[in-house]
Amino acid sequence: MVSLLGMSNSHVERDRGKIMLDEKLSPLLLFRDKRNDKVIIADSYHHLCAVYTFDENAMIACKIAGPD
Repeated sequence: MVSLLGMSNSHVERDRGKIMLDEKLSPLLLFRDKRNDKVIIADSYHHLCAVYTFDENAMIACKIAGPD
């Protein structure tokens, strides 16, 4: 498990500003690792951390990549 980035992180701070202005964030990029039966956040982890500061149960747009 990875620790959340703090609100002082520049990327999280920028994304929190976008959320407060009701601007959309790009989706999290997820990678499906079938060999290890895991889904890994490949990009935009800072989006997740920013959203979590407002609502830990919020729905977040994701795009899943990986071998078929």
